[in-house]
Amino acid sequence: MSGSDDKAAGSGEGPRWLPGDPAGRTMVDRIVRVDHAGEYGAVRIYAGQLAVLGRRHPAGAEIRRMAEQEERHLETFETLIAERRVRPTALTPLWHLAGFGLGAATALLGSRGAMACTVAVEETIDQHYAAQAKALEGLPEEAALKAVVEEFRADELEHRDTALAHGAEDAPAYPVLSAAVKAASRVAIWLSERI
Repeated sequence: MSGSDDKAAGSGEGPRWLPGDPAGRTMVDRIVRVDHAGEYGAVRIYAGQLAVLGRRHPAGAEIRRMAEQEERHLETFETLIAERRVRPTALTPLWHLAGFGLGAATALLGSRGAMACTVAVEETIDQHYAAQAKALEGLPEEAALKAVVEEFRADELEHRDTALAHGAEDAPAYPVLSAAVKAASRVAIWLSERI
């Protein structure tokens, strides 16, 4: 244990890590890696939804707007991956297919199914980003990254609210669909942090 990564094992300063928690650079690399993967997956989900619903569908304008924000988020994390020399997840090809497939499958249930997917994903991402922001509080040198995480978290919550306003909870089998998408999202997060 050395340097700022473990700065305060008992001094009362800096982060307090639990056994097994990644510290310092390892934690920041995981954050950048998983957030890059998540934003890539979000872009693919919206691509799948638009492929099924079509750009002229009444919900298409909202889905395109949310997709454009996700593309901006992805561009930010692509820059951070390169600048920080963080290895992207090896699972990107899987997320390419899985994201599109999830978007297309939920859109086959109609626009409410697509919106239910958005709510489930964004509620999971809200919790994920909140935990990241809290972890980054212990690393003052990462204030800029924390600000990005908090800004994007606000966008994701706005997407959730938009989807709720567009009838997400009226989707067929909403509780089952929501639980399944949330579980898949949590697995994708866990894998993308590590692989």
